[in-house]
Amino acid sequence: MSAAVSIAFRNGVSSWVDGVCRHAWFVLVASLVLTGLSGWYTATHLAIDTDTDGMLSSELDFRQNSIRLKQAFPQLSNNIAIVIDGDTADQADDAALALARALRGQPGLFRNVFDPRGEPFLRRNGLLFLDEDKLGQLVDRLAAAQVFLAKLSRDPSLRGLFGVLRLALDNSDAAASPAELKRVLNAVADAADAEIAGRRDVVSWSGLLDGKRAADDRRRIILVQPRLDFASLAPASDAMATIRRQAVSLGLTRDAGVRIRLTGSAPLEHEELESVAEGMGIAGIVSLTLVLVLLLWGLKSPRLVAALLVTLIMGLIWTAAFATLTVGRLNLISVAFAVLFIGLSVDFGIHFVLRVREEMAKAPSVLAAMRPAADGVSGALWLCAIAAAIAFFSFLPTDYVGLAELGVIAGSGMFIALFANLTVLPACMVIAPPARTAGADAVTVIAAGRRSWRIRHARAIVGVAVVLALAAAALSPLVRFDFDPLNLKDRSTESVQTLFDLMGNEDTAPYTADVLAANEAAAKDLTARLEALPTVKSVLSIERFVPGDQENKLAIIESAALLMLPALEAPRIASPNDARTSVAFKQFRDQLAKMVSSPVSGSASLSPTIRRLWSSLGRLTPTTDTLRSLERRLLSTLPGRLQALRESLEAGPVILADLPPSLWGRFVGQQGQRRLEIFPSENVREQVHLRRFVADVQTVAPHATGSPVIIVAAGEAVVRAFAIAAAISVVT
Repeated sequence: MSAAVSIAFRNGVSSWVDGVCRHAWFVLVASLVLTGLSGWYTATHLAIDTDTDGMLSSELDFRQNSIRLKQAFPQLSNNIAIVIDGDTADQADDAALALARALRGQPGLFRNVFDPRGEPFLRRNGLLFLDEDKLGQLVDRLAAAQVFLAKLSRDPSLRGLFGVLRLALDNSDAAASPAELKRVLNAVADAADAEIAGRRDVVSWSGLLDGKRAADDRRRIILVQPRLDFASLAPASDAMATIRRQAVSLGLTRDAGVRIRLTGSAPLEHEELESVAEGMGIAGIVSLTLVLVLLLWGLKSPRLVAALLVTLIMGLIWTAAFATLTVGRLNLISVAFAVLFIGLSVDFGIHFVLRVREEMAKAPSVLAAMRPAADGVSGALWLCAIAAAIAFFSFLPTDYVGLAELGVIAGSGMFIALFANLTVLPACMVIAPPARTAGADAVTVIAAGRRSWRIRHARAIVGVAVVLALAAAALSPLVRFDFDPLNLKDRSTESVQTLFDLMGNEDTAPYTADVLAANEAAAKDLTARLEALPTVKSVLSIERFVPGDQENKLAIIESAALLMLPALEAPRIASPNDARTSVAFKQFRDQLAKMVSSPVSGSASLSPTIRRLWSSLGRLTPTTDTLRSLERRLLSTLPGRLQALRESLEAGPVILADLPPSLWGRFVGQQGQRRLEIFPSENVREQVHLRRFVADVQTVAPHATGSPVIIVAAGEAVVRAFAIAAAISVVT
């Protein structure tokens, strides 16, 4: 029975090839028309899906948990994280406020703009989140600088700064805090030195007022949810371009001491798509080039090579059209079908061409050689196509949707390739028949030589193979599966580099877990149980935005406000003209010169600093442009700090109901669900720590989600999918 089927199949293929050859021009023209239609259909209908979440079935438990979180808090999805780094905390803060304000003015492009540190609620009540001791120390420093800040608030110019410094130096023997005065004088000297050297340094007033805490705040992050254009192959491109263009228009550039970078899910997917497109383009070109070189070297017939390439390209376009029709999209894995098709399709063609060439030695023409060649090779080609297709189709029953879609496309592509090589290739060979060869081709000669060599050294070859197999088996337990998809991304892209940079800081590391609690009571219970875990550093919930110990802190702030606010809210005087600024500079420098030549007893501790400042200012040529530049270095960030200080001194009692929608909506869903964000206590970039963190969290909250949970669960699903696919392939 099987023999009869085999004969019938071979006869059918032979008859098909014979018919193709007898109507070669019709077949070629029809194939060209089909190729054109397929190319048009693919170009106008094929989508590219860069969503890595969709690589695995949405029916998996961890995917369901992730979907529920996204449905409850849609504003947390498809975000762009704008990372702003400033040379100083002042520059970063001013840049973030300006950029966030500009982006909020474009609701057509951005659904949501969330600047955590720029939120009015947090800027007004930020001091309440400090420890009482730290708050007291800060208020003491502000009180000591009250006169200084009051005068600068009224006259934030070089005239005002030099005037208040002259007053401070005149009374340096009675200064309450000579160390603070020294810090300001050194800052002025630093600015003068930077002006002379042409550096871009700017004085950080928050650093002068708040010391180390401000120095650690030179990074700001704005979270933006763009309106993605899914009709485009790059849905986030308009939003990303707008952010960068807006930053430049606001002067937020490296030359201005500010660096703007984009990361987050939207930029990662955008740049990954660009990387994949570039990579697949390079891979396709390299594959075609190597195939062309191989064919030219092996067949030594330009006509045969041309026929094979025409067949290959047509089959590839047909397969792309099939993918568009059946799947409708290419994911980040299934885009590889093109490279797979090139290698396997040309293999079918080489087999057919060599068999035709072999038959041509006995037949009077190419046409006469086609039928026996098809009869001789069809069974082997069909078997190869089925075997390759089975391997690809074996992923269909698994949860690995990304590979299953590749399996559908590549597996079906094997039969498309076989059809093309039994249709287009024979037609091309009849229309442009290859020349007869007097001797064997290079492929045949090499194959014969290798067969002879393998026969002579059969025992040695088998022995070496056994040794290598045993060595591989011994080493296989040492293989570790890296399940973190971040390690698969192109590290040369801005979004990936920025993400790794954020991971270096535990306060900005994105690997946190999320848990949905049904209500406030459930959230409090889960928070207590989660914080008891050794792998959990902290749990952030909406309740954490209500400061503790408010009564004592408010008393401290109110006393500071009574002292500071009247001075800070005094009306500003008119800015001096260039001539008065020059006079103020000269008077201040003359006073420094006098103190250097005739130091007073009370200023002994300040003498080195005064001498340094006098030297720095003495090397400046006080032209109008120089003094304007010096004023910018010294005072450009001061108004923002004074405004922030005014806002922080207006803090009042805070209860949960006072929290703004921008905060409330990120932690409380419309149905009353509470989101808990869980921060790990260990570096979860290491697999051991990551698994331990996820396992601990899931003992308390089995439905937890977030990057760590998804990474671990997805890795397990991928391994399981490969095991199932391997078993299917072997058994089948």
